[in-house]
Amino acid sequence: MPVPPTAPHSGATPPGRRRSRALGFAALAVSLLMAVPTAQTAFGEEARDSQEIQAVPGGGDLGPNVHVFDPSTPGIQGKVDEIFRKQESAQFGLDRHALLFKPGTYDDINAQIGFYTSIAGLGLHPNDTTFNGDVTVDAGWFDGNATQNFWRSAENLTLNPVNGTNRWAVSQAAPFRRMHVKGGLNLAPDGYGWASGGYIADSKIDGTVGPYSQQQWYTRDSSVGGWTNGVWNMTFSGVEGAPANSFPEPPYTTLDTTPISREKPFLYLDGDDYKVFVPQKRENARGVSWADGTPPGESIPLDQFYVVKEGADAATINAAVEQGLHLLFTPGVYHVDETITIDRPDTVALGIGLATIIPDNGVTAIKVGDVDGVKLAGLLVDAGPVNSETLIEVGPQGASADHAANPTSLQDVFVRIGGAGPGKATTSIVVNSDDVIIDHTWVWRADHGEGWGWETNRADYG
Repeated sequence: MPVPPTAPHSGATPPGRRRSRALGFAALAVSLLMAVPTAQTAFGEEARDSQEIQAVPGGGDLGPNVHVFDPSTPGIQGKVDEIFRKQESAQFGLDRHALLFKPGTYDDINAQIGFYTSIAGLGLHPNDTTFNGDVTVDAGWFDGNATQNFWRSAENLTLNPVNGTNRWAVSQAAPFRRMHVKGGLNLAPDGYGWASGGYIADSKIDGTVGPYSQQQWYTRDSSVGGWTNGVWNMTFSGVEGAPANSFPEPPYTTLDTTPISREKPFLYLDGDDYKVFVPQKRENARGVSWADGTPPGESIPLDQFYVVKEGADAATINAAVEQGLHLLFTPGVYHVDETITIDRPDTVALGIGLATIIPDNGVTAIKVGDVDGVKLAGLLVDAGPVNSETLIEVGPQGASADHAANPTSLQDVFVRIGGAGPGKATTSIVVNSDDVIIDHTWVWRADHGEGWGWETNRADYG
């Protein structure tokens, strides 16, 4: 389908800002290895040594906002439709949901995915959980314009699309990871209204990917059967079947491999036991990590996690980390009145269902020490009304340790200032540590919604 050379980016963005914002998104989306000259011991150490830490249990149930299905569950389509009706247009709502599907085959499913909804298979391999059906994002709620289809995700499923092509018409903060589509993938809304950029990683699309009116896209360490067009910029690294490098016309930037990458940790079932699989770092990667079976990595039982549910406070979360537990944030909105501090090497802090952290009284939401291998993934940090100097920090000022062998990674970590309400932050994300992998983020100062305006949601630096 022919597409025009220019296109709107967001329903509320003035025309004069469109191109610079689009290019900014492309830069933010790309996986990059941060090397920042910086040296200091882990921050907060003395303060926490003086605190009395109560025992926090590992493991536990996943809470009311996690919906787990198996092929024998009655009324799956009805439940999925019910959640979609609530979330389809709830752009700044408070509900969060994760739809998790046990290994098996599910027939005649069309899972429409709205705001703050994640869908994922619970197998160790994407082919363990198969839909004879679709996982769909469209834009009926916004008159066919998908430029505000944010904050949702799909992971770890195999799809046999009903009509041969699955529709995933999204814009920012909507990752499509570890998916196997046995057909084509359409990245534009029905009727080819505009869509404003997205991200695919570790996925295999047997057929052709059709961006059509989709403005920009980044695809990493994947395999595609073909790619039809591009509007502003389409970027590929380590993608089998990607078009040849040809920027600016067609607007394809193509790298044969991804020099350094790591796939995102994910929740899965080993028999009846929940575990989190943590993939190893890859070098010069090309194609999906799971082509020959389970990729190298570590499985961590859920009883080694503190399962964080709504109502948990920062003191309890920090106590769990001090005791050696990892963190699994279930779908919800978490207010923290002190910084969540992670300075133990190899700690996993994984959110599902767009778990959202809001710092109160101007604190920093999350600080990661200058240590090896922390995995921060699947979280939305929403600035509070009192200005925070920073929202996320990786390493203290002056950090200088070498983490090249075992980098810290931020994956699907999103920041929002305004939109859901007044919010302010001087700097959204600060990376002081060397060798940090940033693999898909969206750092957004709101230009629509609630609590936005020149002074209402100030943000000096992304």
